[in-house]
Amino acid sequence: MKRLIATGLLSAAATTVLAQTPIKIGEINSYSAIPQFTQPYKQGWQLAVEQINAKGGLLGRKVEVIARDDAGKPDEALRHAIELSSKEKVDILAGGFLSNVGLALADHAAKNKRLFIASEPLTDAIVWEKGNRYTFRLRASTYMQAAMLVEEAAKMPAKRWATIAPNYEYGQSAVANFKALLQAKRPDIEFVSEQWPAQGKIDAGSTLTATMAAKPDAIFNVTFGADLARLVREGNQRNVFPKTPVVSMLSGEPEYLEVLKDETPKGWIVTGYPWDQIDTPEHASFAANYYKKFNENPKLGSVVGYATMQSIFAGIQKAGSVDNEKLVVAMRGLKFSTPFGPAEYRAIDQQSTMGAYVGKLDQRGGKGTMVQWRYADGKNYLPTDAYVKARRPADAMK
Repeated sequence: MKRLIATGLLSAAATTVLAQTPIKIGEINSYSAIPQFTQPYKQGWQLAVEQINAKGGLLGRKVEVIARDDAGKPDEALRHAIELSSKEKVDILAGGFLSNVGLALADHAAKNKRLFIASEPLTDAIVWEKGNRYTFRLRASTYMQAAMLVEEAAKMPAKRWATIAPNYEYGQSAVANFKALLQAKRPDIEFVSEQWPAQGKIDAGSTLTATMAAKPDAIFNVTFGADLARLVREGNQRNVFPKTPVVSMLSGEPEYLEVLKDETPKGWIVTGYPWDQIDTPEHASFAANYYKKFNENPKLGSVVGYATMQSIFAGIQKAGSVDNEKLVVAMRGLKFSTPFGPAEYRAIDQQSTMGAYVGKLDQRGGKGTMVQWRYADGKNYLPTDAYVKARRPADAMK
């Protein structure tokens, strides 16, 4: 009897200790390298964590996020991933902005059997060629966003296309997908120029000179951040924009429109986030709570940070555990809520169905905005299972 009582006391004590131990999420992102996106992103996940803890946390435990800055460098991201796992004993890893950083973290996840939720990296390789059992990706991929834009590009009379994209994984993947998908819909088109400026170091003048020398009817642009601002300014001065039509990935996001201001080129077809025009209940609640906490309106990064944590919380609740093997099983086919509406991690490639908004750029009150927009649900822009199976490693689907 004494032995049974002692065992019961030990069990109760262990349960108490576990309840007092927070669920730890290690978050790695390019906070110093790309603050215009990652600062709103951080505020988004902070809001989600505050809300879940106000409800008592998960599995009777509070949620704690331990954030690290990778400075946009894969080596730094790996160093943090190792430290967070070994020293901080985090249960899950999340984050990543640049595609090359995301791929490095995904490789770490595979080797260490550590669940990694890639929030922002857009490269298709992270769920296809270099996909693994332990990596899930939240944002609409380059394939998905290219497919959304190709729907509009295929309607244009343009037959001669040029591309401008940063020369690393994200840009290369975006261009390859756009070309393949557009040519499948329009066999009559041709690509007459490809410009590959180094990320963050674009020489906008020489890039546009080379592009326009090929006499394109339209341009597909993949630059973002400071490179996008330089390209737009130079193009406006040379009267390239709006004279030459442009289809552009990400350019409708508030992070970039706030920088462009009255230089925003009218008529560009873009993916983005018209936060001030979305009136769905999910978004209205998120935007109101975000403004109340931070005294500013949300940006796309805010949505990504918030939705990343929402998906993790839903996975933990479904698994009833933070055991990574149980979480992988639970998250395949997991349905979760986002400010854009319901989404799901597709089981076959662990890609989220969270979509993006597609529309045109315009100006209102000297500021850039999106008009004539629509929400493109990600589930409608994913390739077939057969396509995925031909590209994703078999081990990743076990």
